[in-house]
Amino acid sequence: MSVESPQATQDKLLADLKRERDPDKAKQLAQQILVNWSSSGSATVDLLMEWANKSINDKKNAAALDFLDRVTLLQPDYPEVFNRRATLYYTMGDTRKSMADVQRVLALEPRYFPAIAGLASILTEGGQDELALKAWERFLAIYPAERTAQENMLKLSEKLAGSRT
Repeated sequence: MSVESPQATQDKLLADLKRERDPDKAKQLAQQILVNWSSSGSATVDLLMEWANKSINDKKNAAALDFLDRVTLLQPDYPEVFNRRATLYYTMGDTRKSMADVQRVLALEPRYFPAIAGLASILTEGGQDELALKAWERFLAIYPAERTAQENMLKLSEKLAGSRT
């Protein structure tokens, strides 16, 4: 019996997510995918990420950034650290740095749907509705049963259609 590699397991889960039409089953698949993506394979990195999360929860953003920056140095191919840092930058109001980290996440893992949702939010907030719509389309190509993404895409589609008349 052969054991699937973590990447092969993740690829299968993402393929299942793409086919799943039941929102509850899709959410379970998405949760497993997120758990897999958050697994760094390094006890040191996991500890730094834990400290970063605690710092974020305690509103100690400078400390959180320090921990996350250390992780980027230890494991520069770990998409979750860039996703977490992008989210932190976004909450701090630095959309430029947030966008740079989102781009890094998607360069490492183009199917990283939380980063695509973040990208869509940044674009929507910046008034770039057509690009935001494309981002939601990209998100839904990976996770079609996600209701909030469907609603966001519908709202943007209607807004853009209305602005064309």
